[in-house]
Amino acid sequence: MSGSRQRKSDRVGVYICHCGGNISDHVDVEKVRADVERIPGVAVARTNMFMCSDPGQELIIEDLRQGIVDRVVVASCAPSLHEATFRSAIARAGANPYIYEHANIREHVSWVLHGDKATAKAEKLVAAAVGKARLLEPLDPIHVEARRHVTVIGAGIAGMTAARLLADRGLEVVLIEKSPYLGGHAARLDRVAPTGERAADLVSELAEAVLEHAAVTVMTSTRLAGFDGYVGNYDLRVRPVLAGPAEDRNGYVPFHGVVGGNPPELTIKTGAVILATGFRSYRPRRGEYGYGDLAGVVTLPEFIRLFSAAERSGDCLVLDGRTIRSVAMIHCVGSRQIPGIHEEDGDGRLNEYCSRTCCSAVLHAACRIRELFAGTRVHDLYRDIRTYGRGQEELYERASKSGVLFHRFTAEAPPLVEPGDGGETGDFPLRLTVRDGLTFGEEVRMGVDLVVLATGMEAGDIDELVAMMKLPVGTDRFLQEVHPKLAPVETSVAGVFLAGTAQAPMTIGEACNGAAAAAVKAASLLGRGYVELDPFVADVDPALCRGTGDCLQACLADGALEMVEVETEEGAARQARVIAARCLGCGACVAVCPTGAIDLKGWSLKQYEAMVDMIVADIPDNA
Repeated sequence: MSGSRQRKSDRVGVYICHCGGNISDHVDVEKVRADVERIPGVAVARTNMFMCSDPGQELIIEDLRQGIVDRVVVASCAPSLHEATFRSAIARAGANPYIYEHANIREHVSWVLHGDKATAKAEKLVAAAVGKARLLEPLDPIHVEARRHVTVIGAGIAGMTAARLLADRGLEVVLIEKSPYLGGHAARLDRVAPTGERAADLVSELAEAVLEHAAVTVMTSTRLAGFDGYVGNYDLRVRPVLAGPAEDRNGYVPFHGVVGGNPPELTIKTGAVILATGFRSYRPRRGEYGYGDLAGVVTLPEFIRLFSAAERSGDCLVLDGRTIRSVAMIHCVGSRQIPGIHEEDGDGRLNEYCSRTCCSAVLHAACRIRELFAGTRVHDLYRDIRTYGRGQEELYERASKSGVLFHRFTAEAPPLVEPGDGGETGDFPLRLTVRDGLTFGEEVRMGVDLVVLATGMEAGDIDELVAMMKLPVGTDRFLQEVHPKLAPVETSVAGVFLAGTAQAPMTIGEACNGAAAAAVKAASLLGRGYVELDPFVADVDPALCRGTGDCLQACLADGALEMVEVETEEGAARQARVIAARCLGCGACVAVCPTGAIDLKGWSLKQYEAMVDMIVADIPDNA
């Protein structure tokens, strides 16, 4: 809607939220309401403790139904939290959901300012929102035909779970895996913590389900080579991974995998994408706790492989022909790293987050050692133990009762792993020294045959995929969701969802839950055969367009603008045309158009000007 056709509304409703004190503790909400109500065009101004609550939404709905207002301004928290909530309320009132404008007076005001300054700024932001709202026009969402087809990238536990659930809901699914195997990291496990289930059984059951499902096509040894299109209509170019089933980057070969087929290069036409690309285990640098320098220092994933093949005779654990009389297990290797204490990686980064699953995995392994091989002593060296999930605290209790010896250390004084010297620690090949916080800082030395490093999770090596799909990445390098609570599996790329450990460190149960959420979101999106997109896109006024092509040069979205031949009164001419489904609504084209022929629906230049005018203007007094 061009600015010349916009009319001003004189029935704007303003609804100001206390946010349970988050706003009203620093902003005089009642003063804002009284002052804003005097702004020309404001029909009513109301407050509520929680505008997002049902009673708060009802205030808006009733005013719309009774004809008191025909435009809505909500002043509350960030629009990313509840913009959809208020648009939905407006739609339930029978009004167009795009007659709404938001003023953020929590993050932008009460969380950064206090007292009179906070109240004054809140008034200005609300006034600016009113100025824009008076010029808002009803808009129609963009309807895009959508393919009832989903591509899942990554065939670990999360990817296979998502594929099976989508297929069960009647959608066609392509499951892509870059390795020759299905199962991902779960296929490298022996038993699953805390339940003790056989990982091979879980993997085999899921693999069988997807391989036998008529709606699922499985492509192993395949990678994504091209990504184009828009939500509901993506084109994915895939090609074979030529390398054979050699060891992966972490040095392990899956030993409970299911091998699928190897397709030729082709293009997949799909409606949505679920990223289940998984993680990689932290690989200790050479010398970290003796890793790579001392025989008998292994990571937990390496130990799990060795343990699965361990001899079951005798009281002591035997690995590769070596009797393990004593084993030390060290937590937080590659996780919870602290600047100035831990060494950065080659890119100057640290893994400052907790990998969440390591504690339970270590305790589960310790319990199995003690319960199967009572003659093997187990030392557990930890900074903190975080067994947060259902059934996981019991692992800690079980380990304690089975005779596992616990030693607590600090990040500043980690355990020292050295070759055994045959002295006070006996004939053990390795010696550990730790200042034990459980014995008031006493220095403890122990001889061990094996040191197991509980390595954390790192984001998978998907830089190429991130660049190709323009995916958001968090500071921890995992793929980032739109909002951890309101949109926990959605990305900022419409129609692209997250599942499992591509998003964050997770247990197998959490990864499956995330995959189920992603599958439901994708199925809901595509279930009707079309999708609706917000109409905040570029709009070309044919009367002003002179076909200079400047807009195409400035456009940030491939294919969002094109030049077409049209017939005018003066003859054939070239004009810009917007492909709405591809448009980002960024406004880059608006800024460069020499004739002012392009504007943004819902964010026109006239609306911006109205906001600025309200910011610099004084609110009329009572007179």
